[in-house]
Amino acid sequence: MSEYFETEEVTKEYDRVLVKRILSYLKPYRHLVAATIFSLVVSTLGELAVPVMQQRLVDNAIMANFLRLDPGAFEEARAADGLGAEVLKTMEDLAANPRGKRIGGKLYVPVNQDARLTGSAERELKERKILDDERWYVFDTGDNGEGRRVAEKYGELFILDGNGAAVRKKDLSTLPAGEIGAVRAGDIRTITGMAVFLLAVLLLVFVFTFSQIWTTNLIAQRVMKDIRLALFKRTLGQSTAFLSRHPVGRIVTRLTGDVETMDEFFNTVLVAFLKDLSIMTGVMVTLFILSPKMALVVTVTLPPVLVLTLISRVKARDAFRRQRIASSRVYSYLAERLAGIQVVQLFRGEKKSRREFGGRNRELLDANLVEMYVFAVFRPLVEWFATLSSAVIITVGGSMVLDLSLSLGMLIAFIYLIRMFFSPVEDIAEKYTLLQSAMAGGERVFRLLDTDERIPDLGKRSLEGGVQGRDHGGGRSRPGLVEFEDVHFSYKKGEEVLKGLSFTVHPGETAAIVGYTGAGKTTITNVLARLWDIDSGAIRLDGIPLKEIPLDELRRRVLPVLQDVFLFSGTVADNISLGLPLSTEEIAGAARAVHAHEFISRLPQGYETKLSEGAVNISSGQRQLISFARVIAHNPAVVILDEATSSIDTETEYLIQLGMERVLAGRSSIVIAHRLSTIKNADRILVLSGGRVVEEGRHQELVKKNGLYAGLYRLQYEKET
Repeated sequence: MSEYFETEEVTKEYDRVLVKRILSYLKPYRHLVAATIFSLVVSTLGELAVPVMQQRLVDNAIMANFLRLDPGAFEEARAADGLGAEVLKTMEDLAANPRGKRIGGKLYVPVNQDARLTGSAERELKERKILDDERWYVFDTGDNGEGRRVAEKYGELFILDGNGAAVRKKDLSTLPAGEIGAVRAGDIRTITGMAVFLLAVLLLVFVFTFSQIWTTNLIAQRVMKDIRLALFKRTLGQSTAFLSRHPVGRIVTRLTGDVETMDEFFNTVLVAFLKDLSIMTGVMVTLFILSPKMALVVTVTLPPVLVLTLISRVKARDAFRRQRIASSRVYSYLAERLAGIQVVQLFRGEKKSRREFGGRNRELLDANLVEMYVFAVFRPLVEWFATLSSAVIITVGGSMVLDLSLSLGMLIAFIYLIRMFFSPVEDIAEKYTLLQSAMAGGERVFRLLDTDERIPDLGKRSLEGGVQGRDHGGGRSRPGLVEFEDVHFSYKKGEEVLKGLSFTVHPGETAAIVGYTGAGKTTITNVLARLWDIDSGAIRLDGIPLKEIPLDELRRRVLPVLQDVFLFSGTVADNISLGLPLSTEEIAGAARAVHAHEFISRLPQGYETKLSEGAVNISSGQRQLISFARVIAHNPAVVILDEATSSIDTETEYLIQLGMERVLAGRSSIVIAHRLSTIKNADRILVLSGGRVVEEGRHQELVKKNGLYAGLYRLQYEKET
């Protein structure tokens, strides 16, 4: 039987139409969406700027290596026409370096992203004595008096020319630390300034990341609010036929759990995907900007990762589906067995239930383990490929650093960027399960939103202009004329409950309907209030067919007291007014009319007493009296009492009878009850059998007929005796 609840369906791993529909809820919040995207872009650019800034800091301030070139030797070699095109192009690029300096007739070029030499060009330049084998350090002496004094002090090590000075790095390292600091004062200022700027960038990243997360959550919560309201509105309007086919727990799950999975779609999946894709794209673009050659080396290591990601996605999808089905079977079994725990215990079914639950629980464990294995294998493999890529970069980049075609700062930036690239790869794969969950939840939510089984509300005719029949005593005209004419109705096609039912209730008349179980008594309540629509025939109120009356107006005029009295969590006053703007005096007046005021006054807070869920803190008879007071407060023209006295305790039955008399007074009323003693004084009794009226009359008349009613009466009388 628990399979009734197991409705988990296999959904698409990604449904473009579904995603488009989810995103359509963003339209009212387009300004917040724009702010989120802007914050995402700024924070991503800030994160990508960090390794680039580190590269500049390492190359230009920390390492600060310079190449020394001899322009004279170069001109001699070029005049002799002995230089290749590659060397000429390299020298042209080096000479155009904006940070290059001429000191003592030599050209000093910093080793950074702007100074790139191929191995062959470096070898040829060194062979022709154009490029010095040593690494040099160059600084300005114009704004560094301490550094100039050091250079003058060690004139045999330094080359001074105007406002510039040069020294071999190995010679500089032999000086005392204080003098080295004086020489490199400019670099220290650069490092300090860059550190401050780096902190500012990180602060900017923090601010915009916070803004992105905050706006994303704000959008998600507002969208979830809109979806929940739409779902609740659609559910409230659905017909009783729809609600009878869908367990309450399933509908509550749609409104809560499934909506929450869509919240994860916005907060965790969508933003994470956008962030990860922007980081990965930004990293690749940055790599190609910094060094196209090294970027191509990186791309060679990516195909295995892409293949691994695709395989992992398929495995994760299968594991997710298996886990969803297994968890659904466990939850549904628990819900059913716990709801019927007394039956399980009475029929000694504990062992069988434990055995069955153990099997389902084992299936869930296996499914969870499979899902765990997928990620337990995938994450280490991605880490391995990330380490492999870093090793390749270090190997290739290290050789390029040695032959001066790549700076050390550039190599460090590449290693940092590679780690940045692979982190989103892991994240995307792990978010894939959440994406599937969001797709499944979204599909169920929208399936409920798309289900339209509302009772058609196309009526335009007001009851104010309806036919007002004479009351049952033949006196003045008043509203409340109810007519059933050849009514046919079935809950399931082919299984008719009402079969040509016809009767009339005049204004102010009390008509009682009796019959065996299944005769169609309660069904009359359902079709008269249009909780269900009839298959054929006609039901009229004051001469107007029910379908031509607006539902809101119909349900103001026709008010059933249902078989199971339902009171909401809230105050007694709220349950009587039930949305009407009634004063305290009006509420108390309605309660007095049905003799409920006495017991309400004895409650701890009187009319402001809070009722618990299901109003279990008051008796069933008191709940019945409150439901009568609710009828008086709403003042309908037609009242239907469906099994209204079937659950009343003896002590309050007298008050109930008095309350019923007050409720029915002056109104058309239909009383459906199995206790025939409560309807002896009805104006007319209709006896139903097989969906038709088989007998009609007052109590004494029907008893004398010795028909179906008389049999029912004798049977019940003998039981009471």
